[in-house]
Amino acid sequence: MYDLDADLETEVLAGTNILIKGSPLTGKKSLALDILAAGVEDGESAIIVTTKDSATRILRDFEKRTPYEGRPVAVVDCVTRQQGLDEARADNRVKYASSPTDMTGIGIKLSEFLQTFHRDQGIEKNRIMVHSLSTLLMYADLQTVFRFLHVFTGRIQSVDGLGVFCIDSTSHDNQTMNTLTQLFDGVIELSEDEPPAVRLADD
Repeated sequence: MYDLDADLETEVLAGTNILIKGSPLTGKKSLALDILAAGVEDGESAIIVTTKDSATRILRDFEKRTPYEGRPVAVVDCVTRQQGLDEARADNRVKYASSPTDMTGIGIKLSEFLQTFHRDQGIEKNRIMVHSLSTLLMYADLQTVFRFLHVFTGRIQSVDGLGVFCIDSTSHDNQTMNTLTQLFDGVIELSEDEPPAVRLADD
């Protein structure tokens, strides 16, 4: 079982993938980082796939929640190389995909980190975050993103991990949201005025 976050008071089975949805500025990334940080504090690993912010910025945000030095925290950065920045040197903590369209590369980098943490280091519980699916949908059609996520969520399920995926729900039509939602075991819906609404497939 994974305890999502103290404020959510929700436990989910290993192998669960959750979609965090809401309009812009409702705190989707913040909640996803909180969920990963809660696991790291319990000795779990965290892998962050970022299609919007650089690894440097994501790690800075993560460190506000819990220290990551010497801990199994890693980032797949899909932004920095696309922007042509010089800082894009891979190391044990950060791997770079060429852009958010490089879905094959993103999947490979995730698998490399999962192998390092799950198989090589024997970490049984691994939390994976993707921020944001909306960026992927800007660059690729729905079917391409769906196929990518089908493989991606399956990979997380196969290692008994926990996946949290963020999407700006107001940026996409109902068909897109319904198509993608079926890939997930649960949804956390955020709004400006209400506490997070958690709906799991078993509910």
